[in-house]
Amino acid sequence: MAGEIKTRDDAYKLLMDHIKTDYMIKHSVATEAIMKELAKKLKQNEAKWGMAGLLHDLDFEETEEDPKKHTLVTEDILNGMGVDGEIIYAIKAHNAEGIGIERKSVFDYALTCAESVTGLIVATALVLPDKKLSSVTAEAVIKKMKKKDFARKVSRERIKDCEGAGLKLEEFMSAAVSALQGISAELGL
Repeated sequence: MAGEIKTRDDAYKLLMDHIKTDYMIKHSVATEAIMKELAKKLKQNEAKWGMAGLLHDLDFEETEEDPKKHTLVTEDILNGMGVDGEIIYAIKAHNAEGIGIERKSVFDYALTCAESVTGLIVATALVLPDKKLSSVTAEAVIKKMKKKDFARKVSRERIKDCEGAGLKLEEFMSAAVSALQGISAELGL
């Protein structure tokens, strides 16, 4: 896609050009929702934080087999498209371990914990009798988080990066659950 990314619609079209699996599209939309909620809570730019959430895994399907390239391909795509450099750095920082950089800002830490928690919240909903996000509580997700055999692929350490964003786990989880409940129809839960 040529041109600039100025709006959420532009970013969503770009996402659809690069991500084909329903799961990854829903993960990106879920991360966007959490980032917007965190931006509101931390008095940051909701559109900017939401765009980072929506585009953070833009290159995932292309780089899945090579984590050392994950986010660097996204950087190449977004450079020259008018995307704020802080958005690009935060996207790269969510794969800091893979590409050898550091998380530096509240924005970087927020994106890392936001994208990491989506699977845990969805998994918690799916084990409930009604399988609905509306029945999920922050307390239930934190309880599930303590069970290492539950949603094994979810990094608990990266979720705890919420502290780098200045949030206690409980307040982060409450915001994240609320954000996903707000888009439950879009997520099909």
